[in-house]
Amino acid sequence: MLLWIAEQLQEYFRGFYVVQYLTLRAILSVLTALGISLLLGPWMIRKLNQLQIGQSIRDDGPQSHLSKSGTPTMGGTLILAAIFISCLLWADLSNRYVWVVMAVTAIFGAVGWVDDYRKVVKKNSRGLPARWKYFWQSLGGLGAAIYLYMTATLPVETQLFLPFLKNFALPLGVFYILLTYLVVVGASNAVNLTDGLDGLAIMPSVMVAGALGIIAYVTGHYEFAQYLHIGHVPGSGELAVFCAALCGAGLGFLWFNTYPAQVFMGDVGALSLGAALGIIAVIVRHEVVFFIMGGVFVMETVSVILQVGSYKLTGRRIFRMAPLHHHFELKGWPEPRVIVRFWIITVMLVLFGLATLKLR
Repeated sequence: MLLWIAEQLQEYFRGFYVVQYLTLRAILSVLTALGISLLLGPWMIRKLNQLQIGQSIRDDGPQSHLSKSGTPTMGGTLILAAIFISCLLWADLSNRYVWVVMAVTAIFGAVGWVDDYRKVVKKNSRGLPARWKYFWQSLGGLGAAIYLYMTATLPVETQLFLPFLKNFALPLGVFYILLTYLVVVGASNAVNLTDGLDGLAIMPSVMVAGALGIIAYVTGHYEFAQYLHIGHVPGSGELAVFCAALCGAGLGFLWFNTYPAQVFMGDVGALSLGAALGIIAVIVRHEVVFFIMGGVFVMETVSVILQVGSYKLTGRRIFRMAPLHHHFELKGWPEPRVIVRFWIITVMLVLFGLATLKLR
């Protein structure tokens, strides 16, 4: 919106031309989302406390978590509000990729909101039944995949690229829809599984979003894409503004979510952030690199799959408890140690993922 206003005003004052620069708008997007989160956070926490929207803690989980019962949840609404407001202010609203990402984020956020609402307000321990949760997630993921496939105008938009291989570009055809669906829905649920400790999910989400913002910028820039030998997707650079907003909103939320947490993001935050990261990775054609950078999300998901599979097949558990972060807690690691070490792992994986841009 402000970009359009600046375009109208630059005819009268050339100083407004600076708003055209993507890097400046990304920086302003970070600061706007961060400011909104920090300013609205205390008010939101008070409201959630007044409405008695508190987290329920599993009795079979780590005993140290029982003291968290009643902590306000559904704080992900603050993250989404900060992201959307910032994007509406600073992003190019004529860019279709911006609207696709915002739509996916909103749909998955709505699914998470209903699940949280049924759990903490209606006191329904099941929340949104799993079959309906996956139905709506699948609908959102498939809808975005089909739209991107049908509106693709260049071969690069539906090709698969692999890190370390300079000239590899595999046309996916209709299988692009399946890949997009798996990445979006898988990432959404992976972040949700990771969201079990204070700040554990939000900081890796911020790191990965920051890296995807850099990738979006170079992917959307013809000269940078040619220099790095990566696919050039025209218009994808604008997603740097969305990624920047996610970083700012996430850091602002972390101010209140850091150990010991004053508020939890809930499914409304975890499902939407995971889906947002997944659809951005698809648009910029870096799904494999996203898989690397989001390694913490991957290992949390794999730990659940292995635990369930092993117990059903052999009656034995591989881990003391899944997801993986609970395993380390039950081994005696203090919660802050688990959180910070998972953050450190994410830093290393994100740097490795960014390195693949040059190592081709």
